[in-house]
Amino acid sequence: MESRKIRIVDIAEELGVSTATVSNVIHGKTNKVSDETVKRLQQLLEKRQYIPIMAGILLAQNDSKIIGVVINDHKKYEGRTLEDQFISASVNALSRETERAGKFLMVKITAQWNEIPQFASMWNMEGMVLIGFCEQDYKKLREQMHIPFVVYDGYMKSAGSLANIEVNHYDGGVQVGRYLKSRGHREVLCVSDNKVCMDMERFMGLKSELPGARLILIPMERERRIRFYREHLGEIKNYSAVFAVSDYYAMDLIQVLNRAGLSVPEDISVVGFDNVRGCGNFVPPLTTVKQDYRERAALALKLLKQLRDGNCGEKNVILPVTLMERSSVCDIKLHKKYS
Repeated sequence: MESRKIRIVDIAEELGVSTATVSNVIHGKTNKVSDETVKRLQQLLEKRQYIPIMAGILLAQNDSKIIGVVINDHKKYEGRTLEDQFISASVNALSRETERAGKFLMVKITAQWNEIPQFASMWNMEGMVLIGFCEQDYKKLREQMHIPFVVYDGYMKSAGSLANIEVNHYDGGVQVGRYLKSRGHREVLCVSDNKVCMDMERFMGLKSELPGARLILIPMERERRIRFYREHLGEIKNYSAVFAVSDYYAMDLIQVLNRAGLSVPEDISVVGFDNVRGCGNFVPPLTTVKQDYRERAALALKLLKQLRDGNCGEKNVILPVTLMERSSVCDIKLHKKYS
């Protein structure tokens, strides 16, 4: 069939509505159009590939309905940023919440903060969610961008059109420390790739329950991290339990221990953080600290709307976390090795 340009009159005839109704929906004037009609029109416009025209119109409106998500392409992701399960879980949750709110999601990965204002203005975004950048980047962005944006784990004082959502990293560490202590552990090692911000909070929470806990720094890159574990295996074996600030770091350690002939949790107990997909099916299933990705995404969309409307009260929000007890931790009191 010979292709031809889809006209407003064609859409109107197919749905049995007026051309004025179609035009109003296309231009975002839906106050006098029923929700059901709007939905039917949008579906048909997409089916008939009228979306390129709609996109141009959306960009010309004050309210484009586009929410941008920008993720720091940090070297620790080794070029696979969206494969990281914390990132993928966060983006997936944001995608579902924007869909539920009737908005569009656009994702950008960059290590350069100065690309973000251009990205936002190019697509006339109504708000943004930023993940993984540092405090100085957020300060610069706050000066250069006038649209509202929400930060994940920003570690800075929010102001103006900026809001920050964190999870309770310190309490997560407290819960891990309290649990390990209840299972008889006293000599506990914490592994992290840095000693600032959220990782340091997790360690300090652990240390509040287990004052003798020690922190060692491991490489970000996986191959170097595996090698580090192997080279320091003698030192790691001196501890009855290891708290890794990331599930990835915990699962890598378990694999190294297994290959060295050591069993988890019989020889060493291991705990992670984040409850990434798959850690519950790991062998053994990993004890970890769970954060609710959907709750954070829903809150991000809510705060963006409040910032846009000028009625955002609390701009620094800390969400709770929950310890997920699984079988990667043993009770020393019941284990022959420690009796």
